Amino acid sequence: MSKTKLILVGGFLAAGKTTMLNAIAGRLTGRGYTVGLITNDQAADLVDTAILTCTGVEVREVSGSCFCCNFPGFMKSVQSLIDAGCDLIVSEPVGSCTDLSATILQPVKDQFPDLDLAPLTVLVDPVRLKEALELVPCLTHPDALYIVKRQLEEADRILLNKADTLSPAQIEEELALLKEHFDAPAAAVSALKGTAVDAWLDDILSGGSAGAHIAEVDYDRYAHGEAVLGWLNAAIDLSGAADTDWNAFAEALLAKLRDSFRADRAEIGHVKLSLTCGDRVVLGNVGAIGAPVNMRGDSGVKGASAVMTLNARVQMPPEALQKAVEATLPETAASFGVAAAIRNLKCLMPGRPNPTYRYQTVV
Repeated sequence: MSKTKLILVGGFLAAGKTTMLNAIAGRLTGRGYTVGLITNDQAADLVDTAILTCTGVEVREVSGSCFCCNFPGFMKSVQSLIDAGCDLIVSEPVGSCTDLSATILQPVKDQFPDLDLAPLTVLVDPVRLKEALELVPCLTHPDALYIVKRQLEEADRILLNKADTLSPAQIEEELALLKEHFDAPAAAVSALKGTAVDAWLDDILSGGSAGAHIAEVDYDRYAHGEAVLGWLNAAIDLSGAADTDWNAFAEALLAKLRDSFRADRAEIGHVKLSLTCGDRVVLGNVGAIGAPVNMRGDSGVKGASAVMTLNARVQMPPEALQKAVEATLPETAASFGVAAAIRNLKCLMPGRPNPTYRYQTVV
């Protein structure tokens, strides 16, 4: 019997990891694999899980801690998917997580040799790359950008995502920067459009070293880079008239939140939502205070009630983030004649990373 394939797809907040997992679930199923996906966050009510559940494949969520700080929980999810018949598992770590080679890949190779571990892939946003290399001015805290650089340093494969937003000359420039500063082979892709995704899958499914690099990580800077971000997850019940336009509501809410954070000069890691009305789903996100709101999912969604999951990672104290959301939500709801009831809300500052294992050498 062939080994179960395990793929980790890392990258900073808003790099496009969930979009990539959404893009490849169907592709891998079409190649004959029985696919499982694992999401990860510091708290429950995760938009990523709601999005990926719509792919129709098996999905597990590790919430309350990152994979590295809860290695047994991560492996429990892996085993659960194997027991469900999955022979290929794709995992999406927390966006602010790094040191995956030392804390996840090496322990897997050492302790679970029956798993076929694919090369560690890290996605990077073109703008965030230039910020991390200090080539453009930005509001992102240097310690958050420190995490971006460590992620790229430990990668076995680097994907410059969102290539559909770049000209050929810009793609060439960004790939040259990756080649100059990092060791891993890099390619330009668009998870949203599907450009070059199959070529990447062909590469990592054909073999290659997994966890070939262990980065040197200053855990004080790493911890502070996570802690500069407030993290908010909320589940919200919405009720309105029978013809309430939920697409317009979701887009307006994201725009108002972005504008609120922009006024405070609080850079966005990501703000994303999933809104369900009956069997239809509205998806939206914004990845920076200077970025547009991106809407996906079903269009023309109308109805008297909906359920929304909202996630926000913003460079501000958790208390300020919660206050901003609790002010913007009812304001937006009132403008649409909607009542919004927060069923569950958790806002936090991530604690210091404390990995279950940290291997010093490559297995």
